[in-house]
Order: sequence, then C-alpha cells, then structure tokens
Amino acid sequence: MDPTSKIASIDLDERTVVRRSADIEHERAVAIFDILEENHFQPNIEQPGPYNLKLSVEENRLIFDICSAEDAPLSRVPLALGGFRRIIKDYFTVCESYYDAIKTSSPSQIEAIDMGRRGLHNEGSTILQETLSGRIEIDFDTARRLFTLLCVLQIR
Repeated sequence: MDPTSKIASIDLDERTVVRRSADIEHERAVAIFDILEENHFQPNIEQPGPYNLKLSVEENRLIFDICSAEDAPLSRVPLALGGFRRIIKDYFTVCESYYDAIKTSSPSQIEAIDMGRRGLHNEGSTILQETLSGRIEIDFDTARRLFTLLCVLQIR
C-alpha cells in the first residue's frame, strides 16, 4: 500500500449530531478503525499524503476537507448529496429491519435481511466511488467505509 495515497486520520463534524444509538456508534467506530488500518485515498492534488480528512455536511453537501499530515489545508471537495437520498433512505430502512430482526427473527430471516443491507451498502459505495471519480480516487473498501460514515452524518 502506497503511504502517500492514504488517510492518516479522519474526523467527523459532530455539530449536526443529535443522538446516535449504540449500534450506530459501533458502526461509526468500526468504519473509522478500518479506514485507518487500510485505505486507498488519492485526491487530485499535487501534495502527496498521507492525509488528514474531516467529513462534514453543509447545505446538503458532503464536504471532504483534506489536510496534510501537519493539518495544513490542501483541498476542499464538496459532494452533492441529492444522488444519495434514495439509497441512504433505503439503507436506513433495511438497517432498522436488520436490528429489529436480530432480536426476534430466525437466522435465515436475519441472513436474508443482511444480504439486502449489504447489497444497498455496496450500491451506495459504488455511487460514492463514481461520484468522486476525477476528484478523489478511492478503492472499493475505502468507499464502503466512507459510505458508512456518510450515512452516520445523515442521521438526524
């Protein structure tokens, strides 16, 4: 893995957060841990990484504030969230069903719901990867984890 094409630290703007459940906090923590363990993140800028990344939502845009390892601002990449509305809404609905099913459903029912959840997550990750194309190059695993964080930021 190229150390100059990676995220060294990641921070979520918590100003918009009302309250998250323990399940959502766990998903957020796992996504951040996994990103920091292994990722491919190459913004279309001259400055090599590793990069510090701050994610926030402003005026219906996901903002990627990219800084150097020393926290010097390098680039700000806004991403319109309109194209993600349906997939995020569907993903939240299936996740709710999944967390409810864990408590009362059979393993086969849980597995079926989880397959749907993973399919929506993959679809959202692909959309994120394609939408960032030309501005930030990311691999699929990084896109999956960033999609998780995008969803976390959308919880109101």
